[in-house]
Amino acid sequence: MTGITSHDVTIHVSDGTTMNAFASRPNDEECHPGVLVIQEAFGVNGHIRDVAERFAREGFVTVAPELYHRTAPGETFAYNEFEKVMPHMRALTEEGLSADLRASYGWLTSNNCVQSEAIGAVGYCMGGRVSFLANAVLPLKAAVSYYGGGIAPNPTGPGLLGHVGELRAPVLFYWGGKDKHIPPEQRRAVVDALSAAGKSFVNVEFSDADHAFFCDQRPSYNEPAARQSWALTLAFLRDNLR
Repeated sequence: MTGITSHDVTIHVSDGTTMNAFASRPNDEECHPGVLVIQEAFGVNGHIRDVAERFAREGFVTVAPELYHRTAPGETFAYNEFEKVMPHMRALTEEGLSADLRASYGWLTSNNCVQSEAIGAVGYCMGGRVSFLANAVLPLKAAVSYYGGGIAPNPTGPGLLGHVGELRAPVLFYWGGKDKHIPPEQRRAVVDALSAAGKSFVNVEFSDADHAFFCDQRPSYNEPAARQSWALTLAFLRDNLR
């Protein structure tokens, strides 16, 4: 591990909006791979900032964009405030998210300490879905989706499986076997679609883990699953971002 430098940045999006983001990088003069760290539903909070810094300590330049910048700029929400989160989640559009992802990717690739051909994305919960979308709209080299609800069709929307043919990079999926938010049939629909399209992916289910098992600030935190998934995520990124 290495020392890091972290700071808030402002990113201009193609639709004319301005998006804040949290950035972190190794504190040296070398060029490093870049990683988009994509928030849970609760914003770019202390946990997401901590994750971005953990990746930076492992040798990645990271940026975590605030995806609610159009409706709740600068806001984060407590983990028991899901009702407050819902209006902002519903306001997100595929078009707007794609613009935000392109702007964040552009911020990384324009940074002289980033290896511009070695960019990946890692997303958690809502961000797991957005990481899947990022792999369809950006020239990524790797994408990681932690328990990404809404990738498969479900009662709240059509999902993103229509983009499977556009995926550009290998994907690492994580699921919790006890996760009632993403039932087994939805998980199977995702991997079946990628298999049918001949896409490269790794599919990991922790049978005794629940939704959000990686977040050490939530009751569903599962320390063994979090530790093991972290090691695999680092290996996956390093192999694909070389």
